[in-house]
Formats: sequence, C-alpha cells, structure tokens
Amino acid sequence: RSFPPVCNLRGRITSKDIALHTSSTSEEEASDIKRPVPETDLKRLITQMSTTSRTASTDKQPPKTTSRYQLGVGKNQPIGGNTTLSSKGDQDIENVASFFPIIEPVSKPEPAVKKPRYDTGEGKNAPMTTNAVGGTSQQGPYNNNSPSDDNSFRTTTKTHLLTTGDKDSAKLTRAVWDKDHFDESQSSSSANNLESDGGEQQQNAQVNDIFSAEGTDIVIPYEEIDLSVPPSVYSHPSVDGKSSEQIDLVWDLMLHEAKVEAAREPLLVSFLYSTIINHPTLESALAFHLANRLSNPAMLSTQIMSLIREALDADPDFRRNLRADILAVRDRDPACNCLPDVFLYFKGFHALQTYRVSHYLWKSGRRVLAHYLQSQVSQKKQIDIHPNATLGSGIMLDHGTGIVIGETAHLGHNCSVLHHVTLGGSGKKGVDRHPKIGNGVLLGAGASVLGNINIGDGCQVGAGTLVIEDLPPRSVAVGVPAKIIGRFVDVTAQPSIGMNQLGSKESDEGIAFYI
Repeated sequence: RSFPPVCNLRGRITSKDIALHTSSTSEEEASDIKRPVPETDLKRLITQMSTTSRTASTDKQPPKTTSRYQLGVGKNQPIGGNTTLSSKGDQDIENVASFFPIIEPVSKPEPAVKKPRYDTGEGKNAPMTTNAVGGTSQQGPYNNNSPSDDNSFRTTTKTHLLTTGDKDSAKLTRAVWDKDHFDESQSSSSANNLESDGGEQQQNAQVNDIFSAEGTDIVIPYEEIDLSVPPSVYSHPSVDGKSSEQIDLVWDLMLHEAKVEAAREPLLVSFLYSTIINHPTLESALAFHLANRLSNPAMLSTQIMSLIREALDADPDFRRNLRADILAVRDRDPACNCLPDVFLYFKGFHALQTYRVSHYLWKSGRRVLAHYLQSQVSQKKQIDIHPNATLGSGIMLDHGTGIVIGETAHLGHNCSVLHHVTLGGSGKKGVDRHPKIGNGVLLGAGASVLGNINIGDGCQVGAGTLVIEDLPPRSVAVGVPAKIIGRFVDVTAQPSIGMNQLGSKESDEGIAFYI
C-alpha cells in the first residue's frame, strides 16, 4: 500500500490520527485533541502524507549496483586502447570489446622447396649398382648416367632376415623379399603366364628356385596319390618294420604347396612358416596348430600340444587316418585348392582330428580330459562328437557347423557328412542307442538318423531327411520320415566320393528310381 489509512472506524479523521504521521505533534498531545479538522486542512494533510509515503517506499529499494568486475577501468585498462569509458557498469561490459585492439593472425611462410620427410633413394639410401666386371658404385635413382636398360648392371637391395641366419630363415627371407613381388613388369608378366597354358607349372618352378638353391624334390600331385594311404604313400620305420626309410607323400606335397602360397602372398609368410614350413613332420605341425586353436587360460597350448603328440606317437592308425582325412577333403570339396587350406582353415577337419585325440584319451581311461577336448571343440567349432564314438578313415565333415555324433554311433570309412547332420540316440544311458553308418555313405545337409539302426554301404540320404528305420545297401532315401526312392545301379558306387546331390544330372544317371 502507498500510505497507511488515516480514518478511524467512524470515517472521521481525528487529531490523533494526524499526530501519528507527523513529527511536530507528540503522542500525548494528540490524545488531548478531540476537535474535528477543517476540510481545507484535511486536503493539505492528505497531500503531505501521500508524498511522505512515496519517499519512504523509494528509499527502501536497494541501490543499483555496478558490475563486479570493471572491465577496461583502472588496472584493467587495455594498453594502447581508448581511456574514455562510460560511467555505468552495464555499458562498460557491452562496450568492452571496442577498447581492445584487433590483432592480426601470424601466418608462417611456406618454404620454397618442401623437403621430404624420409630421404629415400638418396645419399646412403641410394641403391647399389653392380656391373658385370665386379665394380660397385653408389648412384641415385635419378642419375641419368645409370644404364637402366643395360644387362651388365643390376640393382640390389639389402636383405632383412626375419629370424636367425639359418638355412630355413634364408629361404623365408628370399620368399618375403622376392623382387618379383615389387616389380610391376615382373608381376604383369607373371600374370600373363598364369593365363596361358602351363603358367602355373612355370611359377611353381620359379618358387622351387626361390626356396632352395639346390632345387626341391619333385612332389607327386594329389590326383596321383592313393586316397587309401597305402605304404607307398605313407611309411614309417616304426610302423612298417620292412621299410628302412620314411615315406610321406602327403607331407611333402603340403610343404611344397605352403611354400608356393608363401611366395604368392608375402603377408602370410610368417603364418605359413610358423604353422607348416617350420615343422619337420605333419604330426608336429598338427599338434602346434590344434593346440593354438583349442587353448584357453585354464589349459595352455603347450599342454594340449603334448597331449596331441602323445596320441599321434602312440597310435599308428591315427597317423594314417590323418593323411586320409586331408586327402578326402582335398579330393571331394571343389572349394579347396590345396592341402594347406584343409590343414589351416577347415574346422570340420580340425574337429575330426581333435576327436581322434579325445578318442585315444577315452580308451586310455582319461575320460575327464577327453570330455574337455570335446567341450572345447563344441564351443569353438560348433561340432559335437562324443569321444567314445567310432569313426573310420577318409571322412569329410563339410562345413561342419551343427554336426552331432552320439556316444555309441559308428561312422564307416570314406563317408561324407554335411552340416547340421545328427546321429542321435534313442534309449537310456548305457544302451547301444545310436545309428551305425556303413562305408561310402553320403549324409545330406540337415539329415537326422535316430536310434540304433543300420545304414548300409553306399547309401545316400537326402537333405533334411529323417531316418528311423534300417536302409539296405546302395539305397537312396528322402523325406520325413525317410522313404526309399531308388537304388544305385553300380554295386561299387560310393556317393560320398562323387558328392552328387539328388536331382542333379550326374546323380540321376546312376540311380534306378522306383515307380
């Protein structure tokens, strides 16, 4: 409110009310005065009291303060700036930017000639040229006097050994720093040779010269190797008492192809060298490679490698089956180009060889350790093969994902099993409850064979088929449940080797379908 009320309850202004708002009349004197106030005096008093009330309300407002920091004033005054400032703090803050001088950015002048960061091809880095007479000279790459087209001069570079200076390291170094990999003319000419007939043989001959100054031994291609792995393919003095020297055509071929791939792809030289080329035997390479794939913090790779070597050394059939499995994948899978591909990358092959190690441990009474290897393969490869199952030689687990083989299952020789195949059981624990698969059987993708049933030799089970009854030899079955739709005409036919799926021209020509 602008001023306090001056009227009493009766609506009249008394001298007491006036005395409360004036300083000239005391409270005691105002109580004695009872006479009414004239109208002219009343107007004058109201005007006077209203003015006094406005002044009092104005004095109660807080004083207007200036800014806390007086920018540009006193010691904060900019050097060389305008010293005339506004008296008000708000205006000082708004206009403070105008008091500071504008500084132009400093630009660094660019050098006339930009020096390269690395001095390549000049000074001590210039290549050494050697003439035919034997003299050497240090020349830069832009020397016009260097005879680039003259055969009497050749440019050599310093070789960098990846490991110690032994014989194998020298071979590896020549493969990594082969000048053909960095010479455009050589690479283009080699590409043309590959397109022409016999180009691959020429490149293999060049690789042989790279890896051995004395030349490599002639290796037999896999097409000429007997897939059954007779003693003429693999023979070890400890296995065959009649043989005095070791024969291993599979390892010789794998080693040769690994060197060829290392020469083609320098980025894989270290990997191929550590997994294949650096090892003396196929068993040593397999133990090293599988141990690195199956190791974890609880079981070191060196421990797993010793287990694999123990199983290989103690079981001659394991060593022979190992070579038969590699040749089976190389022969039946058109996506496989060489033996190192099978050995290094095919997880079906890795799971199969790990099963053979766990099967040896199971038969030796070390069943907990066998289950550990089975668990590792199941987690890392998505393939579950019980250690007590019986698997023959020359088996191909194509793709491998989702394959399940039970405890009492039996899989014959030269069988081909595609992904998501189940050899499941029916019954309680301790009962022979899994299927028995014959030799040369092809199980299509997603096929399920359940119960203690027999699948005859040379049968073919179509993709997605559910088999719950016995199949006679050389039968062709499809459907859910399985129905026999035909029979192979050739009694020696093995569909697992041909890998012809039902519905193809090659498959239908050899099948007599039932009407």
